[in-house]
Amino acid sequence: MMIQSAAWITMDGIASTVVPVFRKTFSRMQPVRSAVLEVTCDGVYEAQLNGQRVGSFILAPGWTEYRKRLQVQSYDVTALLKAENVLEITVANGWFRRTNAPWTGTQNPDEFLPAMLIAALRLTLEDGKEEVIVTDGSWEVSESTVTLSGIFIGEDVDMTRKPSFEPAVVCDFPKDNLIPQAGPEVHEQETVYPRASFRTPRGEWVIDFGQNLTGYMAFDLEARAGERLSLSTAEVLDKDGNFYTANYRSARSQLHYICREGHQSYKPRFTFFGFRYLRIDEAPEGFSADQIRAVVLHSEMKRTGWLESSDPMLNQLFSNILWSQKGNYLDIPTDCPQRDERYGWTGDGQIFCRAATYQYDVRHFFRKWLADVRAAQHENGWVPEVVPSLTAYKPGGGAWSDAVTIIPWQLFETYGDLSFLSEMYDAMEKWLAYIPTVSATEDLWTGCWTYGDWLALDAPEDYHPATIELSKRGYSNDDLICSAFYANSVNIVIRAGRLLGRDVSAYEALHSRIRAAYQARFGNSLNTQTEKVLTLHFGLTDHPQELADALAEQITACGTKLQTGLVGTPYLLHELSRYGHTGLAWSLLLRREYPGWLYSVSKGATTVWEHWDGIRPDGTFWDDDMNSYNHYAYGSVADWVFGVAAGIQPAEPGFARVRIAPQPDSRLNSLCAVLDTVHGQIRSFWKYTDQGIRYEIDTPVQAEIVLAGKTFAVDKGRYLFGEQD
Repeated sequence: MMIQSAAWITMDGIASTVVPVFRKTFSRMQPVRSAVLEVTCDGVYEAQLNGQRVGSFILAPGWTEYRKRLQVQSYDVTALLKAENVLEITVANGWFRRTNAPWTGTQNPDEFLPAMLIAALRLTLEDGKEEVIVTDGSWEVSESTVTLSGIFIGEDVDMTRKPSFEPAVVCDFPKDNLIPQAGPEVHEQETVYPRASFRTPRGEWVIDFGQNLTGYMAFDLEARAGERLSLSTAEVLDKDGNFYTANYRSARSQLHYICREGHQSYKPRFTFFGFRYLRIDEAPEGFSADQIRAVVLHSEMKRTGWLESSDPMLNQLFSNILWSQKGNYLDIPTDCPQRDERYGWTGDGQIFCRAATYQYDVRHFFRKWLADVRAAQHENGWVPEVVPSLTAYKPGGGAWSDAVTIIPWQLFETYGDLSFLSEMYDAMEKWLAYIPTVSATEDLWTGCWTYGDWLALDAPEDYHPATIELSKRGYSNDDLICSAFYANSVNIVIRAGRLLGRDVSAYEALHSRIRAAYQARFGNSLNTQTEKVLTLHFGLTDHPQELADALAEQITACGTKLQTGLVGTPYLLHELSRYGHTGLAWSLLLRREYPGWLYSVSKGATTVWEHWDGIRPDGTFWDDDMNSYNHYAYGSVADWVFGVAAGIQPAEPGFARVRIAPQPDSRLNSLCAVLDTVHGQIRSFWKYTDQGIRYEIDTPVQAEIVLAGKTFAVDKGRYLFGEQD
């Protein structure tokens, strides 16, 4: 990359919170065939050439494991050149120089660095000669009109501020971590206009966009110099209809804008928000809701999956799952987009991965993030539970760090691309080598930190844990959860190794020992729904039907309610269906009361909630401390709808052959699932009619279609089936 010939530059003596704009003026003396700009920074940047924005990448250069991987963007700027040129690049804190959330108890070692920039512009002349303009001491720098910006602190802007340029200072900063752009860019995707504008009981002026989303606000207005527009964001209103932000914790989710004279337009340049509602805290005279809109951001991805049913509430759930994926696939797979977190939790990532691969083409997205997983992995094999990693947070635990095996395998299953396994295989092996070094029990994974079955509902009434955190981990045996995922990761490495031509005999022996040790330790004490589900899903019982029947009986006995948390929920409906309890699985999916997927829909949700009862039936909140209303983990149920309810499953990796075995339920009149695979589009539709059930199946490849116990082997094509009651 030509950027290696450039120098890092900064502004002399500035604090880390200053948002500078770097400037270079140059003349085009000869005709130019092409002009390419390479640029990156220690934060996020926006480049402009002759007053025009360069590229459409929002929050470039994105978030990576910066000490090892800092992406460099390359832009063709030929069309923006003039005879006399001004190149300006503004640099804000972004993720690089973020303040870690207080609850982590950590400090970002780069937090107090100044804003720094490195860039190179190559001009290829008509005669073939090249000129390269690089960042060096000839550049100028000034404080910008952005007076404060951060991922967790919103953005402050003063459009009356005048620049005062001075020479930039060359500084010493590493360049060996610079890499070409690896992931998809974050772009503006949709614009949402206000649904309503109203006053709350407290008299607050609130705008409702009708959709919880990730992005920012944009506005156009006429104002006098010095007038202010101040906006705050929220996901929900409280039970009295007032603006509510306590669940954002320490995040300052606000925009403060000081106007210049006349007409002006603005949208935040260096941050994003998670919100449905805006509160107008201060506005120029005459400002109205018609002058503002919401802009949706997410990584560039092609949609590949569609679900539609005869039930409007179920359709809203499908929409909520889709919006939560969009809102949390912003450069990395985050847990939530609004509070002082927005981290790349590995557990949430693997929990939702299968559903994610059905709804969008996420190959490019995950290839970049998995490279950061490899970069973040410690030499001893430990995989942090958050990637990009935080400094000295908590050790990785079962189900979270196992993303290093689960996600590559799922990507291989969905897309049939063996490179996901070959690129990650060494990291998988390192992870498996790490577990015995910390486990208290040979051939199991015990005695270590874990999040358990996070947010499960299975604790008995007389259970009084010592800490609030323990109360969120469910009642399932931590050692069982870790050991089950240990067995699963070993099994994945065995299957991946065989495909890659590796010797997996040692792993096969290890898996047999783990399975035997697991049965001896836990086989007679499977108490919670999650303990049973994991044992079934990972093949750790010799009597699966008996255990599945016990699971179904347990669910029915407690009022046909799920009690699983983040770890157990993704597999619950699958295991019920696998062993003849599909009707019960449908009952759980269609349940409209708490706890259930449609409960949040009944409370007006437009994204998936972190808690089953984020808003209680009486309108009060679960709590203020940890209550996101845009958290995709429980949206993992979408993969059951695609794979079991509609019956679309890969018979070979990448859906090179398919098995389509829908399992309808008379409580739902119809269901349609469409999945664009690498081999073409699959469609599975069923509908109850007066004559029975009508099935419509489209397959781009050879398929095994299973309907009411009958199997049809078919070539690619469109097929109609009728079934009598």
